[in-house]
Amino acid sequence: MAKITNRYFQFIGSSKKPQPLARPWYPAADVYQTVDGWVVKVELAGVSVEDIDIDVQGNILYIAGCRRDKSCVAGLSFQQMEITYSSFEKTLKFPSSIEGVVLDHMFENGLLIIRLRKAK
Repeated sequence: MAKITNRYFQFIGSSKKPQPLARPWYPAADVYQTVDGWVVKVELAGVSVEDIDIDVQGNILYIAGCRRDKSCVAGLSFQQMEITYSSFEKTLKFPSSIEGVVLDHMFENGLLIIRLRKAK
């Protein structure tokens, strides 16, 4: 798993026109404790798995990435824009260290589901 060293991201649009930098958004998350660890669900509709970084340091789970508007092409003009397309980050603090956990993740219906299992 790659470590995140730069925690500030910039949104780079696909058009050739300069794009204003958007503030990061903070997705909603649910955290559940299980018998063998934790389950974290993060609301990330429209985010590609390759645009997500996950890092564990001590008792902190850090999730960051970018939601990109891949359907916007030259010549379109918007009538209404409510969806945030920019970098995001989510920092979750656990009651004790989670370093060394077995971490796996998947997408399901717009949710990133991360399972953190205690090492045996």
